[in-house]
Amino acid sequence: MDDKKILLDNIEKVHTTEMGVDRIKRNLKLGDVDVVEFCKGKILDSRCDIYKQGKNWYCEIDGIKITVNSFSYTIITAHKV
Repeated sequence: MDDKKILLDNIEKVHTTEMGVDRIKRNLKLGDVDVVEFCKGKILDSRCDIYKQGKNWYCEIDGIKITVNSFSYTIITAHKV
């Protein structure tokens, strides 16, 4: 199965930790938003370039790169590129 399809088929499993929320808000300069829903929206966008390297998926769109662990579906970080 295509790596991208695996992530998209399991989008409901995508989550992050409290530290992840703080890190992503800081890196992307986000205000009071639901970080997980923000990232899921970016990942689900048809323009998002999703690829897997090693144990992580990388999702690039709108000058942002989101890193998701491919085993736990945890958003590790997101930053501007």
